[in-house]
This record gives sequence, C-alpha cells and structure tokens, in this order.
Amino acid sequence: MKKKIGTFFITLLIVMALGSVLLFGLARWRDAGRAGQDDGSGVEDPASGEHATSNGSAGGEIISADEIGIFTEMPSPDEDAEVTPEEEEVLDPYTYRLETSDDGTVTFVFAGDILFDPAYAIFATYRQRGEQIEQCISEDLLEEMRSADVMMINNEFPYSYRGEPVPDKTYTFRASPESVSVLYDMGVDIVALANNHAYDYGEDAFLDTLDTLEQAGIPYVGAGRNLEEAVQPIYYLVGDSKIAVLSATQIERTASPHTVGATEDTPGVFRCLETELLEEKIREAKEECDFVIVYIHWGTESTDELDWRQRDDAPLYVEAGADIIIGDHPHCLQEIGYIDGVPVIYSLGNFWFNSRTMDSCIVKMTLSEDGIQSLQFVPCLQSNCSVSLLEGTERARVISYMQGISHTANIDQDGYVTPTSAE
Repeated sequence: MKKKIGTFFITLLIVMALGSVLLFGLARWRDAGRAGQDDGSGVEDPASGEHATSNGSAGGEIISADEIGIFTEMPSPDEDAEVTPEEEEVLDPYTYRLETSDDGTVTFVFAGDILFDPAYAIFATYRQRGEQIEQCISEDLLEEMRSADVMMINNEFPYSYRGEPVPDKTYTFRASPESVSVLYDMGVDIVALANNHAYDYGEDAFLDTLDTLEQAGIPYVGAGRNLEEAVQPIYYLVGDSKIAVLSATQIERTASPHTVGATEDTPGVFRCLETELLEEKIREAKEECDFVIVYIHWGTESTDELDWRQRDDAPLYVEAGADIIIGDHPHCLQEIGYIDGVPVIYSLGNFWFNSRTMDSCIVKMTLSEDGIQSLQFVPCLQSNCSVSLLEGTERARVISYMQGISHTANIDQDGYVTPTSAE
C-alpha cells in the first residue's frame, strides 16, 4: 500500500513539473509573438523618419492573443479582494479625494509622451533590461513622480491585442494590456488619451484601452465610449476645494482624421479643432470647481516655435476659466508663458518615447486653497531609451534655453516659474 501511494505521488510530481515547463514555454512563446519575433535590437524609432513595415509598425507584425490561444480580455477584479485606502477614496467614477501635506498643499507633476509598443526602441529596451523601470527612468526622477499627489502623462497608444493599423497612417502604435502595470511602477495616477495615436488600431483596440485602464484603476481623460464620456473631467477634492482635469486634442487638423472624435453614440477622443466645445466644458468645470487644469494635444512637431493655433486658442481657454494649460505633441520643449496671470506650458516635450537624445522635463505644481503656490520646471534628458533628471551645468543649460524662449515668464536657477512684470 505504501509503495502504491509513493508511486502515485511521484507520478503526480512529474505531471506537475511537466505542466510548469509547458506553461513557461507558452509564456515565452507569447512574449516573442507580442514583440513581433524581434529581440528589440534593430527596432526603429517612431520619430526616426524610417519605416520598417508596410503597416507602420516597426519590428514585424505583432501576433494577436487569438492566434496563440490566450485570453483577450483583462480578468475581472476580485470582488472579495481587500480594498486599499486609495480605492476607499473614490467617491464616484470621476471623483477622488487627496490628502494635503502638513502645509495644506498638494502637488501635481506633469510629463509628456510615453510609448509602450514593444516594436519600438523604448519598450524593446525596457524588456532587454529585465523589465525594471529603474533601468530606464532614474531613481531620483521616479521619486519625484511617485511622491506627487497626482502624476499625469500622455498615454500615446492603445492597449490591446485586437484591431488592424489605421490605413495610410505612417506610424501606428499598440501595446499589450499587461503593460499597463508599468504605469504603476512610474507612479502615474491619471493619463490623457486625447492624442493622435489612441485610435491607431481602430475601435476595438480603442475600447480595449478604456477597459484596460478602468480595470487597472487608472483614471483617464480626453476619450470615451461616447461624447459624454470623452468630455468628462476627472475631479480631485482637496479639503473644501475641488480641482478639475480636462483633456482634448486638435491633432490631426483635418475634417476626416485618423483618430476619430467621439460623438453622442460612438467612441473616440475629445477633439477641439473647433474650440467651442472645449471652451464650454472649461466654463462648466470652472462653475463647479476652484481650479481647472487643461491638458491639450496641440502644436507643430519638432519646433520650439508656437504655431498660430496655440497662440490663438490659449487666450480662449484662459478666458473660459482655465487656471493652467499643459500642452504636448511637438516632441520637443516649447516656451512657458502667462496669459492674464495663467501659466501656459506650451509643450512638455517627449518624456519616455524614443531613443533620441532630447531635452525633456517634468513640471511640478504645488496647490493650496488659494491657488498655485509654486510652479517648477524640472529639466530632464531622454537618451539611450532612458530619461533622467539633469544636474549641474546641463540643468543650467536647459533652464537658460527655456528662459531664452519664454518671453512672459521668469525661470530662476532652480526652475521656479513666475510671470514677468510685463505680463
């Protein structure tokens, strides 16, 4: 009898071991499929001007989950799971409460474009470096991001295994739903989806993106399953004060854009090529809130010169009630300005987007119930598929450059921004 029992357990252990090997092999096969059978060493950058495949995705075709037989939907949250303190703070799907520091303030940190598509250099390199975010973003910069009460970035791609690249578009991006966990590692609290790449793989991938972020518990602005959702702000309660965050895009500037705008009954992004709706939503937010943040996708790529839409539209949003305007899309830094006392960060530049060596930044805003207590431009450098804080002479160089192109703002040696007397 003991011999039979022993044989049974030995057989069971062998079966379990074989099962583990099989599951590990399937996971490795799955990862290879998502990376387009490419180890990342030869992928092209999205801004390089080179185009690797006919569908606009460098490094080969990304194999879908359906093709290798794994799930295509994110697992549902465990209803019996323990609720974290952060989850208890959610008052409704769009409202969150923030606790102030000892001096009664909260901090917001804003950064620009990120890209998690494994067929491009940034995320391929992240994988090569052991999927350790500390190998791609310096620890002192991560500390700034993680310690903020609210950290916001531009999520410039969909999360999905589904869909096809939008026809006739030069660059199309897509990331696996599992990669949303990298946002946690970065300390991200909210993302903007109002950009010209959220719809790169069509409606199914766009909807998967909304589902993925919602299931991950990460708020988003600037997109939705219909127009009502797309224009919906996220609110933060701080003591007796209320802060609104809105996001919209005016890229692409055509009547029939690749990135579809939401309608009353169809999904898409919040488009503001015509400014009236965004102005209206800013006014509505201002009537309800003490402070309104507008995060907008605008401008011309690869130049620090403002285009006419930025110059013409910014005053409209200030007049409607915006208390700060944060811009991105140009992939480089642009000036900081003031309009009637309201700061306008015209372009944050790339944050963690490609392998190019480029000046970058985060912008840190400290708020109290009386408004902005401090606004700080913090110089960074994107290089070699990494981003880090700048120090010493390099930090001084970027601050000097920004002061030279910013005509209505003073930027001191520590990066603190104030309006000029002429503003």
